[in-house]
Amino acid sequence: MATIVRRFFKIALFIGLLLISVRYIPLSNEWTAGEARAWWRASDWLGVRDPDDLYFVVWVTIELVVAVLVYVAIVELWSYYRTKP
Repeated sequence: MATIVRRFFKIALFIGLLLISVRYIPLSNEWTAGEARAWWRASDWLGVRDPDDLYFVVWVTIELVVAVLVYVAIVELWSYYRTKP
């Protein structure tokens, strides 16, 4: 039973971290002309119609990586302090 609770807690922790980080994606970002040109070129190169879609996917990927790193740090710190006498 304790194993199930620990797994549920870890899953809830990761989902919570991901939701917190994704909440702060700037969706209505105003781009400069150079930024807009770069996003249009990247979206054309990748075959994405709207550069805003590419922008969102890039930011979600970045936030996913950040959430994984924070999750790993929290779990490592928790195990370190739990084993300390």
